[in-house]
Formats: sequence, C-alpha cells, structure tokens
Amino acid sequence: MHLAPTEIPHLLRTAKTVAIVGISDKAERASHGVAQYLLENSDYELFFVNPLLDEVLGQKVYKSLKDIGVHIDIVDVFRKPEDCLAVLVESIEIGASAIWLQLGITVPEVATQGSEAGLSVVMDRCIKIDYAAL
Repeated sequence: MHLAPTEIPHLLRTAKTVAIVGISDKAERASHGVAQYLLENSDYELFFVNPLLDEVLGQKVYKSLKDIGVHIDIVDVFRKPEDCLAVLVESIEIGASAIWLQLGITVPEVATQGSEAGLSVVMDRCIKIDYAAL
C-alpha cells in the first residue's frame, strides 16, 4: 500500500532492518551520506547492496538482496527510475515489508505492483530526513 505521509513515522519506528540498494563508496553520493547517518544515529541493522563493491563504511556489501539471508523491513533504493522495478521484484521475492524510493524518484509501476504484493510503498522521500524528523 502506498503510505500516506502520516504513516511513515510508524514504518520507521517499527522497522528493524534496512537494506540500502545502490550504496556508493563515494562520500559525496546521497546513498553514502544516508547510510553513514543511519549507522551513526539509528538502531537499524543495515545491509548494503551493490554488485560492484565489497565494503562501504566498514560494512560488508552484498551483491543482491537475495544474498542477505535475513528479513528486510525496508528496502531503501538509490537507483535510477528504470532500475526500480527490478529492485521491487527482488524485494517481493525475499519477502521485504516495504520499498522506499528516494527523493526525486517516482515509479507508478512500483507503487501499483508493490501494493498488490502487500509491500508498503514510499516514493519521492528521503529516509534520512524522515528519520531525523521523528
């Protein structure tokens, strides 16, 4: 279900695990900054996903969501819009609870198919900004 802004705090408070798909090892990238912020300020167990990297911020980087092996509450996606549907498919396959597309990213098919599969869907928002507002 596409979450209303008023439902996002509940999602953030109840989530325990967050996978950041598209993590970058470049400090100037948004995914890196969000990951660093969440590592330093949240109690989430974070999992990083990027098939091209082995380690970021001292943490192992997984090649895909399927390689993580634990339940993921929020799949936080830092990919271009045309890649988001593939990330959704993998999120559904692993039984994730929610998919979160970052600021500036809105993909109607992700909203429709994610909701139909029972995932909470957040689009065009920054998890760092919403978490900091809690």
